[in-house]
Amino acid sequence: MSAIPGLSDNTSLLIYALVAVIGLVVLIARFKFNAFVALIVASLFVGLCSRMELKAIAVSFQEGLGSVLGNIAMVIALGTVLGKMLAESGGAEVVARVLIRALGERRLHWTMVIVAFIVGIPVFFSVGFVLLVPILFTIARETKLPLLHLGIPMLAGLSSAHGFVPPHPGPMAAIGILKADVGKTIFYSLVIGFPTSVIVGPLLGKWIAGNVQPAPGGLAAELMQQSERKNLPAFGLTLLTILLPILLMLLTALGDLMLAREDRLRAWMDFIGHPLVAMLLTVLLSFYTFGTACGFDRRQILKFSETCLGPIAMVLLVVGAGGGFGRVLAASGVANAIAEMATGVHLSPLLLGWFVAALIRVAQGSATVAITTAAGIVAPIAAATAGTNLELLVMALGAGSSIFSHVNDGGFWIVKEYFGMTVPQTLRTWSVMVTLKSMVGLVLVLLLDQWV
Repeated sequence: MSAIPGLSDNTSLLIYALVAVIGLVVLIARFKFNAFVALIVASLFVGLCSRMELKAIAVSFQEGLGSVLGNIAMVIALGTVLGKMLAESGGAEVVARVLIRALGERRLHWTMVIVAFIVGIPVFFSVGFVLLVPILFTIARETKLPLLHLGIPMLAGLSSAHGFVPPHPGPMAAIGILKADVGKTIFYSLVIGFPTSVIVGPLLGKWIAGNVQPAPGGLAAELMQQSERKNLPAFGLTLLTILLPILLMLLTALGDLMLAREDRLRAWMDFIGHPLVAMLLTVLLSFYTFGTACGFDRRQILKFSETCLGPIAMVLLVVGAGGGFGRVLAASGVANAIAEMATGVHLSPLLLGWFVAALIRVAQGSATVAITTAAGIVAPIAAATAGTNLELLVMALGAGSSIFSHVNDGGFWIVKEYFGMTVPQTLRTWSVMVTLKSMVGLVLVLLLDQWV
Protein backbone atom coordinates (compact mmCIF):
# COMPACT_ATOMS: atom_id res chain seq x y z
CA MET A 1 0.00 0.00 0.00
CA SER A 2 1.14 3.56 -0.60
CA ALA A 3 1.68 6.31 1.93
CA ILE A 4 -1.32 8.25 3.21
CA PRO A 5 -1.92 11.22 0.86
CA GLY A 6 -0.27 14.36 2.16
CA LEU A 7 1.92 12.52 4.67
CA SER A 8 5.48 11.24 4.50
CA ASP A 9 6.29 7.54 4.40
CA ASN A 10 7.54 7.58 8.01
CA THR A 11 4.48 9.36 9.32
CA SER A 12 2.21 7.01 7.39
CA LEU A 13 4.07 4.02 8.78
CA LEU A 14 3.67 5.23 12.36
CA ILE A 15 -0.04 5.83 11.78
CA TYR A 16 -0.44 2.31 10.38
CA ALA A 17 1.31 0.92 13.45
CA LEU A 18 -0.94 2.95 15.76
CA VAL A 19 -4.06 1.76 13.92
CA ALA A 20 -2.85 -1.84 14.24
CA VAL A 21 -2.35 -1.52 18.00
CA ILE A 22 -5.71 0.18 18.58
CA GLY A 23 -7.44 -2.31 16.30
CA LEU A 24 -5.83 -5.17 18.18
CA VAL A 25 -7.10 -3.92 21.52
CA VAL A 26 -10.61 -3.39 20.10
CA LEU A 27 -10.69 -6.86 18.53
CA ILE A 28 -9.68 -8.56 21.78
CA ALA A 29 -11.48 -6.38 24.31
CA ARG A 30 -14.66 -5.41 22.46
CA PHE A 31 -15.27 -8.28 20.07
CA LYS A 32 -13.69 -11.02 22.24
CA PHE A 33 -11.43 -12.11 19.39
CA ASN A 34 -8.91 -14.82 20.18
CA ALA A 35 -5.72 -12.96 21.16
CA PHE A 36 -3.40 -15.32 19.29
CA VAL A 37 -5.35 -14.97 16.04
CA ALA A 38 -5.77 -11.21 16.51
CA LEU A 39 -2.01 -10.72 16.85
CA ILE A 40 -1.43 -12.58 13.60
CA VAL A 41 -4.06 -10.44 11.83
CA ALA A 42 -2.50 -7.23 13.18
CA SER A 43 0.95 -8.36 12.05
CA LEU A 44 -0.28 -9.05 8.52
CA PHE A 45 -2.00 -5.65 8.44
CA VAL A 46 1.19 -3.78 9.39
CA GLY A 47 3.28 -5.79 6.96
CA LEU A 48 0.93 -5.15 4.04
CA CYS A 49 0.51 -1.45 4.82
CA SER A 50 4.26 -0.94 5.11
CA ARG A 51 4.84 -2.63 1.73
CA MET A 52 7.07 -5.36 3.11
CA GLU A 53 7.79 -8.27 0.82
CA LEU A 54 4.88 -10.68 1.18
CA LYS A 55 7.01 -13.63 2.20
CA ALA A 56 9.00 -11.47 4.62
CA ILE A 57 5.83 -10.66 6.58
CA ALA A 58 5.21 -14.28 7.51
CA VAL A 59 8.91 -14.99 8.02
CA SER A 60 9.34 -11.99 10.34
CA PHE A 61 6.34 -13.03 12.44
CA GLN A 62 7.62 -16.59 12.64
CA GLU A 63 11.11 -15.46 13.65
CA GLY A 64 9.75 -13.11 16.30
CA LEU A 65 7.51 -15.81 17.75
CA GLY A 66 10.35 -18.32 17.77
CA SER A 67 12.79 -15.88 19.36
CA VAL A 68 10.47 -15.04 22.24
CA LEU A 69 9.46 -18.64 22.88
CA GLY A 70 13.08 -19.73 22.63
CA ASN A 71 13.94 -17.35 25.45
CA ILE A 72 11.05 -17.89 27.84
CA ALA A 73 8.92 -20.93 26.93
CA MET A 74 11.05 -23.49 28.75
CA VAL A 75 11.59 -21.14 31.69
CA ILE A 76 7.85 -20.53 32.09
CA ALA A 77 7.07 -24.23 31.72
CA LEU A 78 9.68 -25.29 34.29
CA GLY A 79 8.67 -22.42 36.55
CA THR A 80 5.06 -23.55 36.40
CA VAL A 81 6.07 -27.10 37.40
CA LEU A 82 8.10 -25.67 40.28
CA GLY A 83 5.16 -23.49 41.30
CA LYS A 84 2.83 -26.49 41.23
CA MET A 85 5.16 -28.52 43.44
CA LEU A 86 5.57 -25.53 45.77
CA ALA A 87 1.79 -25.15 46.06
CA GLU A 88 0.84 -28.82 46.42
CA SER A 89 3.48 -29.46 49.08
CA GLY A 90 2.29 -26.50 51.14
CA GLY A 91 5.65 -24.76 50.68
CA ALA A 92 4.02 -21.56 49.43
CA GLU A 93 1.81 -21.60 52.51
CA VAL A 94 4.84 -22.10 54.76
CA VAL A 95 6.63 -19.08 53.26
CA ALA A 96 3.46 -16.98 53.26
CA ARG A 97 2.72 -17.63 56.93
CA VAL A 98 6.29 -16.86 57.98
CA LEU A 99 6.13 -13.51 56.13
CA ILE A 100 2.70 -12.72 57.59
CA ARG A 101 3.80 -13.51 61.16
CA ALA A 102 7.11 -11.67 60.86
CA LEU A 103 5.89 -8.50 59.17
CA GLY A 104 2.13 -8.34 59.64
CA GLU A 105 -0.51 -7.86 56.99
CA ARG A 106 -0.08 -4.08 56.88
CA ARG A 107 3.50 -4.32 55.67
CA LEU A 108 3.16 -7.16 53.18
CA HIS A 109 3.09 -4.82 50.17
CA TRP A 110 6.48 -3.49 51.29
CA THR A 111 7.73 -7.04 51.70
CA MET A 112 6.65 -7.96 48.18
CA VAL A 113 8.46 -5.05 46.53
CA ILE A 114 11.69 -5.63 48.48
CA VAL A 115 11.72 -9.38 47.83
CA ALA A 116 10.82 -8.89 44.16
CA PHE A 117 13.53 -6.28 43.59
CA ILE A 118 16.20 -8.46 45.20
CA VAL A 119 15.03 -11.56 43.32
CA GLY A 120 14.80 -9.55 40.09
CA ILE A 121 18.43 -8.39 40.11
CA PRO A 122 20.08 -11.64 38.97
CA VAL A 123 17.17 -13.24 37.07
CA PHE A 124 15.01 -12.32 34.10
CA PHE A 125 11.55 -10.86 34.71
CA SER A 126 9.77 -14.06 33.64
CA VAL A 127 11.93 -16.21 35.94
CA GLY A 128 11.34 -14.00 38.97
CA PHE A 129 7.65 -13.85 38.16
CA VAL A 130 7.08 -17.61 38.05
CA LEU A 131 9.13 -18.04 41.24
CA LEU A 132 7.16 -15.49 43.26
CA VAL A 133 3.63 -15.75 41.89
CA PRO A 134 2.68 -18.94 43.84
CA ILE A 135 3.68 -17.20 47.08
CA LEU A 136 1.75 -14.09 46.03
CA PHE A 137 -1.42 -16.09 45.36
CA THR A 138 -1.09 -17.89 48.69
CA ILE A 139 -0.52 -14.69 50.69
CA ALA A 140 -3.54 -13.08 49.03
CA ARG A 141 -5.67 -16.10 49.88
CA GLU A 142 -4.45 -16.31 53.49
CA THR A 143 -4.87 -12.59 54.23
CA LYS A 144 -7.96 -11.96 52.05
CA LEU A 145 -6.14 -8.90 50.68
CA PRO A 146 -6.92 -7.83 47.08
CA LEU A 147 -4.55 -9.66 44.77
CA LEU A 148 -3.37 -6.56 42.91
CA HIS A 149 -2.66 -4.63 46.13
CA LEU A 150 0.18 -7.11 46.62
CA GLY A 151 0.72 -7.93 42.95
CA ILE A 152 1.50 -4.39 41.80
CA PRO A 153 4.40 -4.02 44.31
CA MET A 154 5.76 -7.40 43.22
CA LEU A 155 5.59 -6.43 39.55
CA ALA A 156 7.14 -3.04 40.32
CA GLY A 157 10.13 -4.64 42.02
CA LEU A 158 10.72 -7.19 39.27
CA SER A 159 10.28 -4.77 36.37
CA SER A 160 12.46 -2.06 37.95
CA ALA A 161 15.31 -4.50 38.44
CA HIS A 162 14.90 -5.73 34.87
CA GLY A 163 14.88 -2.25 33.36
CA PHE A 164 17.61 -0.55 35.39
CA VAL A 165 20.03 -2.98 36.97
CA PRO A 166 22.91 -4.77 35.24
CA PRO A 167 23.52 -7.64 34.44
CA HIS A 168 20.14 -7.55 32.68
CA PRO A 169 20.73 -7.51 28.90
CA GLY A 170 19.27 -4.07 28.15
CA PRO A 171 21.41 -2.05 30.58
CA MET A 172 24.47 -4.16 29.80
CA ALA A 173 24.07 -3.57 26.06
CA ALA A 174 23.71 0.18 26.64
CA ILE A 175 26.83 0.20 28.83
CA GLY A 176 28.81 -1.42 26.03
CA ILE A 177 27.50 0.89 23.31
CA LEU A 178 27.97 4.08 25.32
CA LYS A 179 31.28 2.98 26.93
CA ALA A 180 29.87 3.73 30.38
CA ASP A 181 31.47 2.59 33.63
CA VAL A 182 29.91 -0.65 34.88
CA GLY A 183 30.51 -0.02 38.59
CA LYS A 184 29.02 3.48 38.53
CA THR A 185 26.07 2.28 36.47
CA ILE A 186 25.29 -0.47 38.98
CA PHE A 187 25.44 2.06 41.81
CA TYR A 188 23.10 4.48 40.01
CA SER A 189 20.77 1.63 39.05
CA LEU A 190 20.25 0.77 42.72
CA VAL A 191 19.90 4.44 43.75
CA ILE A 192 17.27 4.98 41.04
CA GLY A 193 15.73 1.54 40.56
CA PHE A 194 14.75 0.70 44.13
CA PRO A 195 13.12 4.07 44.99
CA THR A 196 11.26 3.90 41.69
CA SER A 197 9.87 0.47 42.54
CA VAL A 198 8.84 1.71 45.99
CA ILE A 199 7.02 4.74 44.61
CA VAL A 200 5.04 2.87 41.95
CA GLY A 201 4.61 -0.26 44.09
CA PRO A 202 3.68 0.16 47.76
CA LEU A 203 3.03 3.92 47.59
CA LEU A 204 0.90 4.02 44.44
CA GLY A 205 -0.08 0.36 44.22
CA LYS A 206 -3.58 0.72 45.69
CA TRP A 207 -4.34 3.67 43.42
CA ILE A 208 -3.06 1.83 40.35
CA ALA A 209 -5.01 -1.31 41.24
CA GLY A 210 -8.15 0.72 41.86
CA ASN A 211 -11.24 -1.46 41.95
CA VAL A 212 -9.94 -4.01 39.46
CA GLN A 213 -10.84 -7.48 40.71
CA PRO A 214 -9.05 -10.16 38.67
CA ALA A 215 -10.72 -13.52 38.27
CA PRO A 216 -7.74 -15.90 38.34
CA GLY A 217 -8.55 -18.95 36.27
CA GLY A 218 -6.69 -22.12 35.37
CA LEU A 219 -3.19 -20.85 36.04
CA ALA A 220 -4.00 -19.50 39.48
CA ALA A 221 -5.91 -22.66 40.36
CA GLU A 222 -2.91 -24.77 39.36
CA LEU A 223 -0.69 -22.75 41.69
CA MET A 224 -2.95 -23.29 44.71
CA GLN A 225 -2.70 -26.29 47.01
CA GLN A 226 -5.31 -28.90 46.04
CA SER A 227 -4.04 -32.24 47.34
CA GLU A 228 -4.43 -33.67 50.80
CA ARG A 229 -1.63 -32.22 52.89
CA LYS A 230 0.85 -34.73 54.29
CA ASN A 231 4.20 -33.42 55.57
CA LEU A 232 4.80 -29.70 55.14
CA PRO A 233 8.32 -28.87 53.96
CA ALA A 234 10.59 -27.02 56.37
CA PHE A 235 10.87 -23.27 55.83
CA GLY A 236 14.65 -23.42 55.31
CA LEU A 237 14.41 -26.20 52.74
CA THR A 238 11.58 -24.39 50.96
CA LEU A 239 13.58 -21.18 50.83
CA LEU A 240 16.66 -23.02 49.55
CA THR A 241 14.66 -24.60 46.72
CA ILE A 242 13.10 -21.27 45.69
CA LEU A 243 16.43 -19.45 45.83
CA LEU A 244 18.46 -22.12 44.04
CA PRO A 245 17.95 -20.74 40.49
CA ILE A 246 18.76 -17.26 41.72
CA LEU A 247 21.98 -18.48 43.35
CA LEU A 248 22.97 -20.41 40.23
CA MET A 249 22.39 -17.37 38.01
CA LEU A 250 24.40 -15.22 40.42
CA LEU A 251 27.17 -17.78 40.03
CA THR A 252 27.22 -17.05 36.31
CA ALA A 253 27.47 -13.30 36.92
CA LEU A 254 30.36 -13.80 39.36
CA GLY A 255 32.16 -16.10 36.93
CA ASP A 256 31.84 -13.54 34.14
CA LEU A 257 33.33 -10.85 36.39
CA MET A 258 36.14 -12.85 37.99
CA LEU A 259 37.30 -15.41 35.42
CA ALA A 260 38.76 -15.17 31.93
CA ARG A 261 36.49 -15.98 29.01
CA GLU A 262 38.50 -19.08 28.06
CA ASP A 263 38.54 -20.45 31.65
CA ARG A 264 36.96 -23.92 31.82
CA LEU A 265 35.44 -23.24 35.25
CA ARG A 266 33.72 -20.16 33.87
CA ALA A 267 32.25 -22.24 31.07
CA TRP A 268 30.72 -24.62 33.60
CA MET A 269 29.45 -21.72 35.74
CA ASP A 270 27.83 -20.17 32.66
CA PHE A 271 26.25 -23.52 31.82
CA ILE A 272 24.88 -24.20 35.30
CA GLY A 273 23.68 -20.61 35.67
CA HIS A 274 21.85 -20.49 32.32
CA PRO A 275 18.14 -19.91 33.10
CA LEU A 276 17.08 -23.16 31.43
CA VAL A 277 19.64 -25.32 33.28
CA ALA A 278 19.15 -23.49 36.58
CA MET A 279 15.37 -23.95 36.44
CA LEU A 280 15.73 -27.61 35.41
CA LEU A 281 18.04 -28.37 38.35
CA THR A 282 15.63 -26.62 40.70
CA VAL A 283 12.64 -28.57 39.39
CA LEU A 284 14.55 -31.83 39.86
CA LEU A 285 15.38 -30.80 43.42
CA SER A 286 11.72 -29.86 44.04
CA PHE A 287 10.65 -33.40 43.12
CA TYR A 288 12.40 -34.39 46.35
CA THR A 289 11.96 -31.36 48.64
CA PHE A 290 8.32 -30.72 47.67
CA GLY A 291 7.52 -34.25 46.54
CA THR A 292 9.08 -37.35 48.05
CA ALA A 293 10.08 -35.63 51.30
CA CYS A 294 6.49 -34.44 51.75
CA GLY A 295 5.00 -37.90 51.34
CA PHE A 296 4.01 -37.83 47.66
CA ASP A 297 4.72 -40.89 45.53
CA ARG A 298 6.04 -40.93 41.97
CA ARG A 299 2.58 -41.11 40.40
CA GLN A 300 1.41 -38.03 42.27
CA ILE A 301 4.56 -36.09 41.33
CA LEU A 302 4.07 -37.08 37.69
CA LYS A 303 0.44 -35.94 37.84
CA PHE A 304 1.42 -32.57 39.33
CA SER A 305 4.09 -31.96 36.69
CA GLU A 306 1.75 -32.87 33.83
CA THR A 307 -1.57 -31.27 34.78
CA CYS A 308 -0.07 -27.83 35.43
CA LEU A 309 1.31 -27.50 31.91
CA GLY A 310 -2.02 -27.58 30.05
CA PRO A 311 -3.22 -24.09 31.12
CA ILE A 312 0.03 -22.41 29.97
CA ALA A 313 -0.27 -23.56 26.34
CA MET A 314 -2.39 -20.59 25.26
CA VAL A 315 -0.27 -18.25 27.39
CA LEU A 316 2.86 -19.30 25.52
CA LEU A 317 1.17 -18.99 22.13
CA VAL A 318 -0.07 -15.48 22.91
CA VAL A 319 3.27 -14.40 24.37
CA GLY A 320 5.04 -15.73 21.30
CA ALA A 321 2.55 -14.02 18.97
CA GLY A 322 3.21 -10.76 20.80
CA GLY A 323 6.88 -11.23 19.97
CA GLY A 324 5.96 -11.96 16.35
CA PHE A 325 3.91 -8.76 16.16
CA GLY A 326 6.82 -6.79 17.59
CA ARG A 327 9.22 -8.30 15.06
CA VAL A 328 6.94 -7.37 12.14
CA LEU A 329 6.73 -3.81 13.47
CA ALA A 330 10.53 -3.67 13.63
CA ALA A 331 10.98 -5.22 10.18
CA SER A 332 8.44 -2.80 8.67
CA GLY A 333 10.74 0.10 9.54
CA VAL A 334 8.91 1.58 12.52
CA ALA A 335 12.09 1.80 14.60
CA ASN A 336 13.96 3.47 11.73
CA ALA A 337 11.12 5.97 11.27
CA ILE A 338 11.31 6.84 14.96
CA ALA A 339 15.10 7.20 14.77
CA GLU A 340 14.86 9.63 11.87
CA MET A 341 12.23 11.70 13.66
CA ALA A 342 14.30 11.75 16.85
CA THR A 343 17.38 13.19 15.16
CA GLY A 344 15.47 16.39 14.50
CA VAL A 345 14.43 16.83 18.14
CA HIS A 346 16.69 19.21 20.07
CA LEU A 347 16.85 17.84 23.61
CA SER A 348 19.57 17.05 26.13
CA PRO A 349 21.05 13.56 25.67
CA LEU A 350 19.28 12.30 28.81
CA LEU A 351 15.84 13.47 27.67
CA LEU A 352 16.50 12.45 24.09
CA GLY A 353 17.60 8.97 25.16
CA TRP A 354 14.47 8.50 27.29
CA PHE A 355 12.24 9.82 24.49
CA VAL A 356 13.72 7.62 21.76
CA ALA A 357 13.72 4.49 23.94
CA ALA A 358 10.10 5.17 24.94
CA LEU A 359 8.96 5.56 21.33
CA ILE A 360 10.70 2.37 20.22
CA ARG A 361 9.33 0.47 23.20
CA VAL A 362 5.75 1.51 22.45
CA ALA A 363 6.22 0.75 18.77
CA GLN A 364 7.71 -2.75 18.92
CA GLY A 365 7.32 -4.01 22.51
CA SER A 366 10.73 -5.28 23.59
CA ALA A 367 12.43 -3.27 26.34
CA THR A 368 15.80 -4.82 25.48
CA VAL A 369 15.51 -3.90 21.79
CA ALA A 370 14.31 -0.40 22.74
CA ILE A 371 17.25 0.38 25.02
CA THR A 372 19.79 -1.17 22.64
CA THR A 373 18.47 0.65 19.57
CA ALA A 374 18.11 3.96 21.41
CA ALA A 375 21.66 3.66 22.79
CA GLY A 376 23.01 3.37 19.25
CA ILE A 377 21.03 6.43 18.17
CA VAL A 378 22.05 8.73 21.02
CA ALA A 379 25.66 7.52 21.41
CA PRO A 380 27.17 9.97 18.88
CA ILE A 381 25.03 12.80 20.24
CA ALA A 382 26.18 12.07 23.80
CA ALA A 383 29.82 11.90 22.66
CA ALA A 384 29.50 15.32 21.05
CA THR A 385 27.76 16.90 24.05
CA ALA A 386 30.15 18.00 26.77
CA GLY A 387 29.26 17.01 30.33
CA THR A 388 26.96 14.11 29.46
CA ASN A 389 26.88 11.59 32.29
CA LEU A 390 26.99 8.30 30.40
CA GLU A 391 25.98 6.19 33.40
CA LEU A 392 22.86 8.28 33.98
CA LEU A 393 22.17 8.12 30.25
CA VAL A 394 22.00 4.33 30.59
CA MET A 395 19.43 4.86 33.37
CA ALA A 396 17.43 7.27 31.22
CA LEU A 397 17.39 4.71 28.42
CA GLY A 398 16.27 2.04 30.89
CA ALA A 399 13.45 4.26 32.10
CA GLY A 400 12.28 5.01 28.57
CA SER A 401 12.47 1.38 27.48
CA SER A 402 9.98 0.30 30.15
CA ILE A 403 7.16 2.69 29.31
CA PHE A 404 3.62 1.53 28.44
CA SER A 405 3.82 -2.21 27.98
CA HIS A 406 0.85 -3.22 25.84
CA VAL A 407 -0.33 -5.87 23.41
CA ASN A 408 2.96 -6.21 21.50
CA ASP A 409 4.92 -7.08 24.66
CA GLY A 410 5.21 -10.65 25.94
CA GLY A 411 5.30 -9.42 29.53
CA PHE A 412 1.86 -7.88 29.08
CA TRP A 413 0.36 -11.27 28.23
CA ILE A 414 2.19 -13.09 31.01
CA VAL A 415 0.77 -10.68 33.59
CA LYS A 416 -2.69 -10.74 32.02
CA GLU A 417 -2.99 -14.53 31.92
CA TYR A 418 -1.50 -15.31 35.32
CA PHE A 419 -3.56 -12.63 37.07
CA GLY A 420 -6.72 -13.57 35.19
CA MET A 421 -7.35 -10.03 33.93
CA THR A 422 -9.00 -8.80 30.76
CA VAL A 423 -7.04 -6.69 28.26
CA PRO A 424 -8.63 -3.40 29.50
CA GLN A 425 -7.86 -4.37 33.12
CA THR A 426 -4.26 -5.15 32.25
CA LEU A 427 -3.92 -1.82 30.44
CA ARG A 428 -5.36 0.02 33.48
CA THR A 429 -3.02 -1.68 35.95
CA TRP A 430 0.17 -3.21 34.56
CA SER A 431 0.51 -0.72 31.68
CA VAL A 432 -0.16 2.25 33.95
CA MET A 433 2.33 0.95 36.52
CA VAL A 434 5.24 0.58 34.07
CA THR A 435 4.44 3.98 32.53
CA LEU A 436 4.59 5.64 35.95
CA LYS A 437 7.80 3.71 36.64
CA SER A 438 9.29 5.13 33.44
CA MET A 439 8.35 8.70 34.35
CA VAL A 440 9.47 8.43 37.98
CA GLY A 441 12.76 6.91 36.82
CA LEU A 442 13.32 9.82 34.43
CA VAL A 443 12.61 12.38 37.16
CA LEU A 444 15.10 10.68 39.50
CA VAL A 445 17.71 10.58 36.71
CA LEU A 446 17.31 14.31 36.04
CA LEU A 447 17.45 15.13 39.76
CA LEU A 448 20.56 13.03 40.25
CA ASP A 449 22.14 14.67 37.23
CA GLN A 450 22.04 17.98 39.09
CA TRP A 451 24.14 16.54 41.91
CA VAL A 452 26.83 14.50 40.16
